[in-house]
Amino acid sequence: MSQRACILGCLSTTLSREETAFFRDVKPWGFILFARNVETPDQVRRLVDALRETVGRDDAPVLIDQEGGRVQRLKPPHWPVYPPGRVYGQLAGNDPLLKREITRLGARLIAHDLASLGINVDCVPVLDVPDPQGHEIIGDRAYGQTPDEVAYLGRAAAEGLIAGGVLPVIKHIPGHGRAKADSHLELPVVDASYDELDARDFAPFRVLSDMPMAMTAHVIYSAIDPKRPATTSKKAMRKVIRGAIGYDGLVMSDDLSMKALSGDFGERAEQALAAGCDVVLHCNGDMDEMKAVVDGTGALKGHAKRRALAALGRLARVPEPLDLDEARARFAAALGAA
Repeated sequence: MSQRACILGCLSTTLSREETAFFRDVKPWGFILFARNVETPDQVRRLVDALRETVGRDDAPVLIDQEGGRVQRLKPPHWPVYPPGRVYGQLAGNDPLLKREITRLGARLIAHDLASLGINVDCVPVLDVPDPQGHEIIGDRAYGQTPDEVAYLGRAAAEGLIAGGVLPVIKHIPGHGRAKADSHLELPVVDASYDELDARDFAPFRVLSDMPMAMTAHVIYSAIDPKRPATTSKKAMRKVIRGAIGYDGLVMSDDLSMKALSGDFGERAEQALAAGCDVVLHCNGDMDEMKAVVDGTGALKGHAKRRALAALGRLARVPEPLDLDEARARFAAALGAA
């Protein structure tokens, strides 16, 4: 059976019989882990292996959100604490090269943590440029206050992940920084002009348009499409994401279970794919919701399949060498001097 154009989650630290049978039947393209799926390194490895066994693919994408700061699924005592993006942007005064080095190093260390568990995709970097009037959902997750700062350090983070054998996901394309609401809870509407969006919000995504994967924003941009959020908007996809930004990598939706979206889960999946998303993402592991998502999702084929294969082709088979003790000491020293 063909791979299904979706990424799905599971409920706990092991797969239930129902989940195992379901994943074997529908064969999602990939999976995503959350804190509810994590206890110990050995347990996570077993879960990752079990997920891949259900679809019969050793390189099946297994995603996680391991940004640092507020958004970190792997936590002490088994994994280090990493800072939010803003901390990197505030390092070392006017030394941009050092900021870049430490941002890349932090991502390289995260990649080491993830790769040792079999996780091969991290939903990082956040390329949203925060607006002073925007909701705090982005806040300190952003690397800086300007498009140049965000793009510069976002690329450093992405390169650090790739060097460690983990694929980055740029998010939330085409930009969540102006949103005045949390799209987990409601649908934000951004009324900035197209020129304002193009100059500020789209700019970091344009700079990183060579990255393998991107995640959409559940945000309405009234200057682009006053009726639909970017995730389900053909106009946003064609004019902006594939057009002005020039992105030809794999585009995944943000989580379909977020309250910014409306309609049943099959409709949400259908609308996102019809708009031009290559795959849809559903995170909470609710079986009834996942079945509805799958009902609205077809096989991964055509340009979407090409982009999926190209993304996985970016996985480093042999990670960049890393002296772990030295790298951790240098990283800690840089943060301690901040």
